[in-house]
Amino acid sequence: AFDIVVSVVALVAGMPLWLLIAALVKLDSRGPVFYRDERVGVGERSFPMFKFRTMVVGADRLQRGLERENEAGGALFKIRDDPRVTRVGAVLRRTSFDELPQVLNVLRGEMSLVGPRPLPLRDYTMLEPWHRKRYLVLPGITGLWQISGRSNLTFDDLVRLDFYYIENWSIWMDISILVKTPIAVFST
Repeated sequence: AFDIVVSVVALVAGMPLWLLIAALVKLDSRGPVFYRDERVGVGERSFPMFKFRTMVVGADRLQRGLERENEAGGALFKIRDDPRVTRVGAVLRRTSFDELPQVLNVLRGEMSLVGPRPLPLRDYTMLEPWHRKRYLVLPGITGLWQISGRSNLTFDDLVRLDFYYIENWSIWMDISILVKTPIAVFST
């Protein structure tokens, strides 16, 4: 109920911002405003995760050619200055505003506001067996990853934070993470 109420409020209150972002995405590059990325969620079932598009159309097909430039370890793929990211996309990523449409995933029951971040299929296929415990709960828009160093942590550290969250969950922890997320985002 908490997820649904907060998501509806965020959706209604954020609609002017959504419209502004949509216009900026359309003005900056050809293609759709939204991007649907197949992610893996609770029970290891895949679902389409919604985001504002931050890359050029066809960026997923270009990733194979960029694998050697991957700066992240483990099952993650990250390039600091990814050439596929658009100008508006760089701002959306820095502010995490590209993640706003995920409230639709929350309303569809595929995600929670707080939980382990859902991984893309490419990253999921690279997981070790001990990582799979993170799929016992709904994935989240934000989580301990986002407030504990974001992309400066190793993948195994991120998974350990997920386990800590799963084993110690409380509504107060969720509220604390939600309050700390904007601070973490805008302080990096």
